[in-house]
This record gives sequence, C-alpha cells and structure tokens, in this order.
Amino acid sequence: MALTSDILESWRRPRSVIRRLRSAGRSEPFVFTFLFVFLLLAFTSLAPYLSREATLHPEITLYQRLFGAALGLLALIPLFYFLAALGHLVAKLMGGQGGYYDGRLALFWALTCITPAMLILGLVRSFLGDGPATTGLGLATFLAFIVLYSTMLREVEGQ
Repeated sequence: MALTSDILESWRRPRSVIRRLRSAGRSEPFVFTFLFVFLLLAFTSLAPYLSREATLHPEITLYQRLFGAALGLLALIPLFYFLAALGHLVAKLMGGQGGYYDGRLALFWALTCITPAMLILGLVRSFLGDGPATTGLGLATFLAFIVLYSTMLREVEGQ
C-alpha cells in the first residue's frame, strides 16, 4: 500500500498495519525511512509558525529559525533510537518477545502516523500563535501518539 493509505489505516487498525509492515522483512533502511519522513514532516509543520514568529520578531530571520529547527530535529535522531531501545526493554521486562528492530519499527511508524495531526497543529499554531487551542491540540496529538505507539509496541512484542 501507499504510505498515506497505511497512515490513514493505522488510525483505525494499527495492529493490522504494523503486522503487515513487520511481515515485510527486516530492513534497517526501511525503518529509518519512517523516521526520516517523520522528521521531514515535523520540519514542514514548524515552518508556518516560524514564519509567523520571524514576522512578529524580525531580530531573528526566518532562515535562521528554519536552520535552527532543522538542526534541532536532526539532533533528535539518536534520542529516537534510544527511546525505541528503552521501549523495547520495558516491553521485554513485561514479557515481550520482540527485538530491538521491532521496537524501532513500532516507534518510528507511530511517529510517522501522527504527522497529519502535527501538520494541522502547525497550521493552527501559525494562525493563532501559542494559546489554549494549540495547547489542547498538541496534547491531543501527543495522546494519539501514545495510544498508537503502545498498541503497536504490544503487537510487535507479541503481547
């Protein structure tokens, strides 16, 4: 299936999608692609807000803000690998049977699945700025990620 179709299906049936992705075979570039797509779309979701901030506070240019955001997102790559390993180890303590690859697959795919919500959050944030609406939407996005990730991690760990 196409990536967008899998993302939409993951919101309805995350277990079946992660099972299908897992059955595609082990490929580290395949899993890293999900992390890359997430980082690219996270950067895209930040751009409108950074443009707004550059207009309201011109002492830091848009290019400086975008460059800082890009470097910050790239610096998070090792953290995501660490979080995937930590999630696998916690699942292993609770009786999980998967491997580190399965932990990365679950985390990186869950991150990829929340990108539509992040893009919406970026648009809302660019129009309204920071406030209760963006805080609520950000919290809803985070909770959706937690639900998707925990469901997918349970599936790949065999629980």
